Order: sequence, then structure tokens, then C-alpha cells
Amino acid sequence: MRTVALSVSLPSGYTALWSPEHVASGGLTEVAGLVRELQAGPVPVRWVVWSAGDLRPLVEAGVRFERLWDCAEAHRLREGSWRAGPQEVWCAVHDLDPEGAPAGPRDDLFDFGERDDTPAAPESLTTPGGYLRADAVAGRWQEAVLPHDPTRLVQWARAAFDVGARQQEALATRGPTELATAFSESAASLLCVELERFGLPIDRATMSDLITTSAGPRPASLQAELEHRAARDATVLRLVPGQERTDLRNPAQVRELLLAAGIDVPNTRKWTLEAFRDTHPVVPALLAWRADERIATTYGWRWLDAHVGADDRLRGRWSACDGAAGRMTAENGLHNLPAALRPGVAAAPGHRFVRADLGQIEPRVLAAVSGDEAFMAATRAQDLYAPVAERLGVERSVAKVAVLAAMYGQRSGTAGEALAGLRRAYPIAMRLLEETAERGSRGESVTTFGGRAVHTAPRAERGMQAPPPVAAARGRFARNAIIQGSAAELFKAWAATIRATTADLGAEIVLCLHDEVLVHVPEEAAQECAQRVDQALHDAARRWLALRGRDEGVRFVADVSVIGRWSEAKG
Repeated sequence: MRTVALSVSLPSGYTALWSPEHVASGGLTEVAGLVRELQAGPVPVRWVVWSAGDLRPLVEAGVRFERLWDCAEAHRLREGSWRAGPQEVWCAVHDLDPEGAPAGPRDDLFDFGERDDTPAAPESLTTPGGYLRADAVAGRWQEAVLPHDPTRLVQWARAAFDVGARQQEALATRGPTELATAFSESAASLLCVELERFGLPIDRATMSDLITTSAGPRPASLQAELEHRAARDATVLRLVPGQERTDLRNPAQVRELLLAAGIDVPNTRKWTLEAFRDTHPVVPALLAWRADERIATTYGWRWLDAHVGADDRLRGRWSACDGAAGRMTAENGLHNLPAALRPGVAAAPGHRFVRADLGQIEPRVLAAVSGDEAFMAATRAQDLYAPVAERLGVERSVAKVAVLAAMYGQRSGTAGEALAGLRRAYPIAMRLLEETAERGSRGESVTTFGGRAVHTAPRAERGMQAPPPVAAARGRFARNAIIQGSAAELFKAWAATIRATTADLGAEIVLCLHDEVLVHVPEEAAQECAQRVDQALHDAARRWLALRGRDEGVRFVADVSVIGRWSEAKG
């Protein structure tokens, strides 16, 4: 494997590559050709970058990178920290206190530049204290001499090379698990850059019709928009005479409206109101109003105009890590598009979607994380809850509620009654959850299957006893974080495998939604792509489980289908 560090000056697009065997620099077009040439060579190349986001100009220019080491994502994995800029990463591998790092000017009237130990030599990347110079972190130091003199940008690339090498060495000393996870997280961060480039295909005409149904036709003026809003409100208010002046956007006033209809509820949340759906016509009307209001205010005409491009692709910024347990996140509705708008997500002409959804992912991950042999055996069934129900002697619905309650910390009601049976049937899995919750309640950090550090309390409060409500909340967070975080690691490994094994089909991953992936592929290759997506899960799961010696013990399943519109997917 050949390792090459790559650094891009974002304003100019000037790019530098550095490795012990190779130094080069140039404009985007020139370096794009060099990247392709190196990747086509006989020796595989792994690119080292401060952050995959630095590669956006090259990815947008059509360059496809095969293997990556993302210093920021490796840092987040090791440190359990969201802040992962070059200075934070540099400090971590050089055992420096980040609080002592120099800070560049903040355009503040009373700010006078770097805080301390500015480099004595203009060409020095580091300060006398060993920190990266602040203007280099901001990019100004490198850009000041570009494009005529690329030596500073080459230094910046070489620094990334050094950081990546130190990170890999440190992770390797902990064993193969965290190192493998860091490679997978780096691949996911590269995928995020590609997701931003590709975008999610939208049928603009259908999406416009759906928005019209919920929010009304595109308003020609503010007055017209207010009239649509009043008409939407009237569908609810007319059902309770005398309450026409109620502000439906005020929960307290909505409670008064419901009381006038004879419905007393502790709050107006959706799941609370669902229980009263058949009590009075105002309840289903209010729930429908909320769905329409959400589209009108968040996913209406302004959203369509702002985020769906001229090429009919919905785009937003993606992140490979949410800063907590490590789940992928996205902006502009890509991760929380209302189900009512899914018919507007449609494959382009001549293309299809391959949609795959992991089945019962969290309990299957619990089996893998805990290593409970009995619970691992249950995963070998297509429906995990069936053997659990048989073992507990309860209905499947009760078994499902009990397992989910155990992972989320619920102890009351039917779920609470079944927990005792779960402890007897699956003692190792249940003990893991309870011990993790206890650690979290004490403010201690926990780790995922792949070794990600997840902090349950601020640094100053770790290991300290908190007030009971805070301790309980931290315990619930810890219990769930090791499952959701581990599931996120498996999902990203799966997505990265799909990316690698379907590229020759012309496939593009256009959406990653927690446990669901949407692949856009030419119609003639859709069935082959679907088979490869399913195989990718088996391959990724086998490698992931092998990190802990459980490659034969847990079965993961996915529902894979070929569809034209997202709304055609089951579930």
C-alpha cells in the first residue's frame, strides 16, 4: 500500500501531494489527472487528508478516490470529540494541550491577532511551543504564496501525512478493531462528500403537487400565504365551535381547544393524541393539520426553491459522525423528509433505485456487542422476535416491546413485566445494558463495538455523581449509545462496501438514512446491483463481526428491492 497525503487550497483549488516517494503540486485539472494515474498504477494508494471535506473540489471535478484516511474522523473515533480541526488533531497526536494553541484574528475590534508564540520564521509551519500556526490552520499562510510557490501547501500535506501515521500507530497498539473502524469511518466521510455531489433525485412536478396538497398553491404574495394558512387552520377550528380564535401553534391553547371538546390530555404530543383519535373528529383533524403545517413551514415552496437544484437534485451538507454515538447526519430534509413527500423522490429517466433497509438492526447489534450466545442464536431467524417470544413464553408483540424497552431503559408496564424474563433468558445481553447504564449514570465514558469513545458527561463532570434526574438521563443515553453507535459503524461499513462493489455498474449512493440506503443505478443494471447490495451486507457484517471473533454468530438481514419512487418501498 502506498500512502500519499493530499491537501487542497479551497479558494484557489491549488493542490499538493506528499509522500516519502512523491511530491507534486498543481491546479485541480493537473492534480486530478495525477490522482487518477496513481490509482491506476500497480500499487494501491491510500490518500491521507485532514478531512474528507477538503476533497470537495476534486470530487466535484469527477475524481473518484478509492481509499482514504481521514484524520478528523480518526480523531473523533479516538477522542469521542466532535471538534476535530487540524489544530485539535495535531495536539492529540503530539500530546499538546489544545487550550494553549494560538488563535488567529476573529475580526473583533479588540482582537489583536494570534494569542501567543507566533512562529519566529515565516516559513515555519509550527510555533516554538509545537503548535500549528494559526494562520496555517485558517489557510491564509498557504494561500499567501500560491500558486507561484507551493512549498507551504506541500508542508501542510506533509503534516497531514505525519498525523495520519501517528494516528494509525496509536490505534494499532490497541488492537485491530479501532484501526479497522477508523478505515471504515474514513470511507464513510468520503461517501458523504460524494452524497453532496450526487444529490437525491427529485420529480419536481410531483413534489410541487404534494406541497400544493399540504400547503396550498405557490403563494403570489405574503397576503396569499397568510390566507392559505388561515384556511388550513379553519379545517380544525370549525370542529370545535367557540374556539375559532385558538392559535394552533401554541400547545397551551391547543390543550384548551381539546378540553372544550371534552378531551383532557397531559400534553399535545403526537403519540399522546393518537390514543384519542376515535374520541372526537378534532383529533384526527389536528394530527393531519400538523403534518400539513410541517410541510408548509419546513418543506414547502421555500425549501423546494432553496435546496433542489436546476438538475432536480436535493442537496445538503452531510457528516459521517453526529458528535455523539457516530451516526451519519444530513441537512435540508435529507434525513427527515416527511413520508407524504416521498412520492416526489423518483429515479431519473432510464434509472431505478435499489433500496435496502436493515431489519431489526438494533437487537441484532445488541447480540453482537454482548456476545450472548442465546441471543446470538435468536438472530439466525429471519424474525428475531419469534424465537425470543418462544423462549419467554409470551406473544411476539410483547417480546418485541420487552427487547426494545431493555435497550431504551423503559421499566414500566408490559415491558417492565417482561424484563425479568429477558434477564433469565439472555443474562449476558441484559447485564451489558444494565452495567452500561450504571457507568453512564456515574458520568463515565463508554465505547461502541468498534471502539468509539462516547462521553456521557462533560469533561469536568466525568466520574462524578450527578443529581438523580441527570444521572438517570445519562444512564439511558449510555445504554442506547453503545447500540446505536455500533449499529452506525456496521451501517457505514455496509455503505462503504456497496460503494466499492457497485461502482462499475454506474451506481451512485444517493441517500443513507440510519439503517436504510438508496442507490441510484441505470435500469439495466438494477437487478445485479440489488444482488450486490445484499452481498455487501454479508461481506461487511462478516468483517465487522470478525473484529471481535463473532463472524459466525450473528445474522444480519436486509429488505432489498428495486423501485422507481421512494414511496414504493415497504415499511
